[in-house]
Amino acid sequence: MMKFNILVVDDEPVARQSLTDILKLEGHLVNSAPNGQAAVEHVRTHPVDLMIVDLRMPGMDGLEVVQVVNQVSPETEVILLTAYGSTETAIQALRLRIHDYLLKPASPAQIIASVKKGLARRTTRAKATTPIPDVDETIAVFNLKDGTSVDLSRRQIKHKSKVEHLTPAEGRLLRILMENEGKVFSHRELVLLVQGYDTSQREAPEILRPLVSRLRHKLDQFPSLSERVVSVRGTGYLYEGDK
Repeated sequence: MMKFNILVVDDEPVARQSLTDILKLEGHLVNSAPNGQAAVEHVRTHPVDLMIVDLRMPGMDGLEVVQVVNQVSPETEVILLTAYGSTETAIQALRLRIHDYLLKPASPAQIIASVKKGLARRTTRAKATTPIPDVDETIAVFNLKDGTSVDLSRRQIKHKSKVEHLTPAEGRLLRILMENEGKVFSHRELVLLVQGYDTSQREAPEILRPLVSRLRHKLDQFPSLSERVVSVRGTGYLYEGDK
């Protein structure tokens, strides 16, 4: 059985230990965090395949934690637990593309079933986004006229002493666009190629918008890359090279 890294985040010691014990019995590698800040620090420094996070905690609440995790580790699947379910919270959870939303007290069977589905989705997405070596893989580094270097293998942009690192999702998005300069990709195509799953034409722009915004923010720090990722209204995006 493949072992996965799971993080349990809950400010209640009994609930945190109970979830940890249940998942360890299933054979997973389980760590826990007593608050949102500790969870974020753990995700920044350790691989996490799936995270179970309580909604209401002192300091950073569950949704705030998920927003940060979506940026630093977009591959991590998330299950949100709450004793205070509401339609508004459920909608927020769906917008953040949380894998599951469970009401406390969830039974061990519910937890195990949700975790299995989340890890299966995590595995499917990983397979879908694993690069297959081909001719395009040789185009790993783009050296621009002003000396800016874009290393797509390392997900790193450099110009003189300035270095910017990209997340895996940002790196995949930039690779797809730069290796197909001038080609317009639809929102739906990019979600499939970058995130590894299909979605509707209506949902795709909402999924891509925060990712593109973060990527553009990083690219804007380099004059030769600023405004290169261009929106094609109602369709998608393209990478615009030198004219």
